[in-house]
Amino acid sequence: MRSNSVAVETDLQAGANHKYELLWVILIGLVFALIIQSLAANLGVTTGKHLAELCKAEYPRFVKYCLWVVAELAVIAADIPEVIGTAFALNILFHIPVWAGVLITGLSTLLLLGLQRYGVRKLELLISILVFVMAACYFGELSYVKPPASEVMKGLFVPKLNGNSATSDAIALLGALVMPFSTCRHNLFLHSALVLSRKTPPSVKGINDACRYFLVESGFALFVALLINIAVVSVSGTVCTADNLSSDDSDRCSDLTLNSASFLLKNVLGKSSSIVYGIALLASGQSSTITGTYAGQYIMQGFLDIKMRMWLQNLMTRCVAIGPSLIVSIIGGSAGAGKLIIIASVIVVSWVLGFGVIGINIYFLSTSFVDWIIHSSLPKAVTILIGIIVFPFMAVYILAIIYLTFRKDTAVTFIDKSDSSQIEMENGMRRSDGNRGTEVVPYRVDLADIPLPD
Repeated sequence: MRSNSVAVETDLQAGANHKYELLWVILIGLVFALIIQSLAANLGVTTGKHLAELCKAEYPRFVKYCLWVVAELAVIAADIPEVIGTAFALNILFHIPVWAGVLITGLSTLLLLGLQRYGVRKLELLISILVFVMAACYFGELSYVKPPASEVMKGLFVPKLNGNSATSDAIALLGALVMPFSTCRHNLFLHSALVLSRKTPPSVKGINDACRYFLVESGFALFVALLINIAVVSVSGTVCTADNLSSDDSDRCSDLTLNSASFLLKNVLGKSSSIVYGIALLASGQSSTITGTYAGQYIMQGFLDIKMRMWLQNLMTRCVAIGPSLIVSIIGGSAGAGKLIIIASVIVVSWVLGFGVIGINIYFLSTSFVDWIIHSSLPKAVTILIGIIVFPFMAVYILAIIYLTFRKDTAVTFIDKSDSSQIEMENGMRRSDGNRGTEVVPYRVDLADIPLPD
């Protein structure tokens, strides 16, 4: 299990903006992550190949290249939060401008990859210890602030979407959780390849035992991840809604980012909170970046059968990710860079995860279910009846997805660029072309409350 910058960022903002009300998103997101990760592991164990290799063998050339492009975009989009998180850590530790820290991140990961010659396990152990230092800090702060257990449990099991930007924060939180924890980073391709390094007996019993082992292993890691995320959200929600909150801390909570979150730990660490937090944040970003480099290597090798040196693969990915991060950090500063983390997580979960799951779902639907029907011991009449029932439902599901994707809105709802139109839209009013003053129009909370760039 690994922590990453985008998960911490979204946890902090969810807690500061909505207290404990979005904890249920964490629970659902990690359940989804467990299902997806288990499918990816089962795919690698049962076939002896990882997802990229199977996609290359299964699909025609055009589809194969499209999936490869989408997978590479996933690596780049997921690397953007790590670039910004590392830049924030350098800013906290050495007071380097965020834009300069973004440039330095292009070399930092290459140095860590070079240190792997002394042992990958030792490097991963060191990084994991530093990451758990941050987790221990939040657990310590959690015991200090003592959030109401009843409210935490209610937020964990009672779904709510109240308040400004609740929908967008929930989507970002779900994306930050499902993507990294589903494969130690963002990627289904990586986990289906990592299980191949384990020695699995070539028998039905051995494969089934391996699948169960990976399920238990993933379940334990995700349970720990659940506790860490609950601690981060609870600390942020409790501190930022306290009655004795100072004006400076209140300003930080109103625009909470990775770069300004160290004050949450001052009750436990005192003046050294920023240093410890910066070190842990730096380790978190670097550990996620290293696993992302491995994911990119498996993707390129599986789809294109190209073996590229890991430092070159990382340099190419990092250079592309640095571009938007550098532009946003120069123009928008720390606040703009923090928002880019949320945008990147939304893009990844909204588009890339769906395409990544397609390969796994198609494989299991086209092999497992059909194979069960063919070799089922049930009477032929029963299997035919099951097929008649199941396949139409699958077709209806696919058609429903297509319809919802391309259908037009039944009501005209939009956001105009002018400030007056924006205010009128938020109030449920708009100006007419005639002399009738204002008219009531459909009010879209999900659109009105999403923060838009200036």
